[in-house]
Amino acid sequence: MREILIVGGGYAGFYTAWGLEKSLSADEARVTIVDPRPYMTYQPFLPEVMAGSVEARHAAVSMRRHLRSTRIIAGTVSEIRHADRSLTVQPVGGAAYELRYDTLVVTAGAVTRTFPIPGLAEHATGMKHVEEAVAIRDRLLTAFDQAASLPPGPQRRRLLTVTIVGGGFSGVEGFGELLSLATAMLTSYPELTFDDLSFHLVEARDRILPEVTDKPGAWVVRSLARRGAHVHLNTQLVSAEDGHVVLSTGEEFDSALIVWAAGNASNPVTHRHTDLPVDERGLLVVRADLRVGTDALPVPDVWAAGDDSAVPDLASPVAGAHTVPNAQHAVRQGKLLAKNITADLRGGKTRPYRHSSLGVVATLGLGRGIFQYRKIVIKGFPAWLMHRGYHLLAVPSWERKIRVLAVWLTAALFGRDLVSLASVQHPRDAFVVSTAARP
Repeated sequence: MREILIVGGGYAGFYTAWGLEKSLSADEARVTIVDPRPYMTYQPFLPEVMAGSVEARHAAVSMRRHLRSTRIIAGTVSEIRHADRSLTVQPVGGAAYELRYDTLVVTAGAVTRTFPIPGLAEHATGMKHVEEAVAIRDRLLTAFDQAASLPPGPQRRRLLTVTIVGGGFSGVEGFGELLSLATAMLTSYPELTFDDLSFHLVEARDRILPEVTDKPGAWVVRSLARRGAHVHLNTQLVSAEDGHVVLSTGEEFDSALIVWAAGNASNPVTHRHTDLPVDERGLLVVRADLRVGTDALPVPDVWAAGDDSAVPDLASPVAGAHTVPNAQHAVRQGKLLAKNITADLRGGKTRPYRHSSLGVVATLGLGRGIFQYRKIVIKGFPAWLMHRGYHLLAVPSWERKIRVLAVWLTAALFGRDLVSLASVQHPRDAFVVSTAARP
């Protein structure tokens, strides 16, 4: 039995395993996925999870439910040694151990890129995982409850000040959705006014949304500003100690909620803990057919795709260009990986990856969005509908599509659920207090 080992259960890893289950017979190979989480996170839904428009569990696709014949190992790969066809797995609990393979697929994905900024690690929250999105939503809802019981002043202002660092797609979408949620919540809090809210988007470059052209990007900035947001361009976060935000422009303010969405970095296992070839950015060197290596020096039985791979972009007019790290490419690369691995095992011919962009679409809050395909730009409500329609079709499995659609229809009738469950992050607190108070 040939052992096919997939490192990472994100888009590319999940779709590779899903495709291999459909194309390989039970006696051809055994497929194993190693990932610390037992689900694939559909990251485009995270901004809507933050805003309460999508139920958190609906943005997570269970691997055990949908990958029926794939072995799932809950753990992190800490080292890859292709010289002896093995890798080291650190399980969630217990001692590390070794796994051997015949064919390796590396789809570990990128990690959040951070900098040594004072207070960042202690007070900021990332937005790469479902748990982070839920925590952000609950913290904002809890802040509203606390602020409503306080008189106007610095403490109320601090609770209702939100800072998101990073003007890429995830940062802007999360910012727009949180702003939309906060504005809508004011109707349920007569003690608070719009002037109590303070939303700050911090971007180090001179523009946001680099995936769109200059004019649409400038329109998004103006749109956010009209909604009362503060967009800080050419600005860096200098400090976040004790929740006190200091910007490189000299501006300072207190912020109870700080979200870090300032890009990705290469996965440590591919950057520093492997004998596979990597480029200067720590990304795996990959051929057009997604085999690791070059045309002159291919690495046998190793494949890779997704955010931690430098996949040649054959659809780009720029020589030497690589595909951008987004879900659109990762899903399609995963599907092609399954076909190419199957063809390779059966002595067939592999196909190069070529995919022209379908355009980019982003949500800017409930009923607001932007879409661009080449010179075609659509703004506002139509773009928002396109965003929802595209991602409803893109999320894997009919089961997830129906669940998400049901939540959207319910919210259209009754509004978003504004209940904070921040206490679930510390589930034993109430029990501990009760035990301590026992006579």
